[in-house]
Formats: sequence, structure tokens, C-alpha cells
Amino acid sequence: MSKTILIADDDPHIREVVSFSLNKAGMNTILASDGSEAMKFFLLHHPDLIILDVGMPEMDGLDVCREIRKSSRIPILFLSARDEEIDKIVGLEIGGDDYVSKPFSPREVVARVNAILKRAGKSDETIEHKDKTLSYGDIVLSSANHRVLFKDTVVDLTPREFLMIEAFMKVPSRVFDRDAILKNAYDINIHVSDRTIDSHIRNIRKKFYDAGCLSVIETVHGVGYKLGTGR
Repeated sequence: MSKTILIADDDPHIREVVSFSLNKAGMNTILASDGSEAMKFFLLHHPDLIILDVGMPEMDGLDVCREIRKSSRIPILFLSARDEEIDKIVGLEIGGDDYVSKPFSPREVVARVNAILKRAGKSDETIEHKDKTLSYGDIVLSSANHRVLFKDTVVDLTPREFLMIEAFMKVPSRVFDRDAILKNAYDINIHVSDRTIDSHIRNIRKKFYDAGCLSVIETVHGVGYKLGTGR
């Protein structure tokens, strides 16, 4: 079944170019010219993935993402004319799945959309099989339900954060350097700086701390990170 992609960008040329490339790749597209329209079409059409321009009128892409993440884990790909590291970090921290800087190749956007959809499809397929549950300390992770619990409290992780903590829990004694974390969290060749990885780790720590877990990921100075006590 063809996937439906919502494209939200205030530049009509970019909407047309991205839409044409995705249509050529066999996907259906819905076009929105600003953030408010993107929210309306998201609620109306229930797309499989959203492409959000960061700098839009009415609501910018970051605000749209924050609003959507209150109720949905739909994959989100950001587009932005700003190539600053802080923008990428914010976009990924609030729940974005990937980030492409303008100007970009339409083929790169299609490749990233396919990779995100493939990853989301793998998550859906696990539901059809026996639930793979990982436990460590007081942390329980369910791959099929894509849920993490600390004791009886749900820890609300983004898809990227979930992949990271899952990698740590699969090999709890391993010390992961940043390259290893990157390979587990991203399915495609994407340049992400050490600052972005460190920001993800800080975000994971805060969410577990808020749930009552004082030691989820420890820093191994000069090497990387490893799973803490899970308590």
C-alpha cells in the first residue's frame, strides 16, 4: 500500500519539487503551506510521515512537532535553511526522526523518507511476533509495544532515544563510544556531531531521573557511555 506523506513548507517550489520526487517513488503526498495547515491536514488525513519546514508562518515546524508529539509518534523529517548545530539538536530532542538542511537533493529527501518508513515498518512488524522484553535493574523495555518502564512509571522516549536505550540494554556490560551509539540510533549515513549524541544522553538521563531512576547511563571518561545500575 502506498504511503502518504504530508509536506509542510511555505515555499511552493520546495513543496512541488519534494512532492514530485515522492510521487515518482510511489508515494502519495498532501501539501500544506504553513504550520496551522499542517496540523489541520495531520488530524484530517492521518499521514504515514510528515516533512516539516522549520521556518514557517503561523506555527513553525518545531511548534508543530511539539504539538503532534503530545498525541502521536508519527515519523517526522525536518527541513531547514538553517544549518546550525543547535537547530538540529532541538529538532531531534523534541521528537524529530531526521533533519535535512537546505539546499538539498530531492533524492536525498526520498532516501531519508524511505529509511525512516523502513525503520517504522520494522517496529510494526515486531508486534506480529513474540514481544521481546529486556530487563535491567528496575528498567523494563518492550520492543513490540515500544515502551520503557522504570518500576511502574512509563518513560516517554522519542524513537531515537528508545533505540539508544535498547542498544545499551541488549549489552549491559558494554561501553559504547559515540560512533557505536550513532550506528544503533540511525539507519542511514547521517553526520551527527558529538554534541548531538551528548544531548540525547542528557535528555534520556533527565527523563529517567524524573521517573525516579538515579542511574540509567554512566559516563566512562575518555571512552563513551555504559548502562548504569538501572535503579
